[in-house]
Amino acid sequence: MSEQIFHLKVGVEAPGFCLPDKDNKEVCLKDFKGKYVVLYFYPKDNTPGCTTEAIGFTGILPELQKLDGIVIGISPDSPESHAKFIKKKNLKVILLSDVDKKVLKAYGKWGKKKFLGKEYIGVTRSTFLLDPNGNIAHIWPKVSVKGHPEDVEKVIKELIN
Repeated sequence: MSEQIFHLKVGVEAPGFCLPDKDNKEVCLKDFKGKYVVLYFYPKDNTPGCTTEAIGFTGILPELQKLDGIVIGISPDSPESHAKFIKKKNLKVILLSDVDKKVLKAYGKWGKKKFLGKEYIGVTRSTFLLDPNGNIAHIWPKVSVKGHPEDVEKVIKELIN
């Protein structure tokens, strides 16, 4: 069986999941039906790119909430790591821990990647926008963090209009 369990594309239902948050409380995707869910996958807490992305999403969160949006970040870091990251950077987004990488694999975001000419196994920084029915509305398969949160907000506004 391939690492990617689901063939994900715009219009299909997003794979469901339940993962622990920073307080080790289980958070399930189905809990956010009726909202636009910005589901972003990132490699590691407290690294420069991941910090910039999390701070960017925290900055536009009030605007996204007005649009019925919520932001969920997923990485293989532990709930304890997420708790420290959230506190240190005063983040307002939901961070979920996928230590066994089941959700990362289901979304096709765990696997071989190249960085500075070297191949390794890790998380592909990417974002899925889910519509209020839980279907994939937009995919950013490889994300460059600068300006990305604003791009996501723009797409949500376009979908609403």
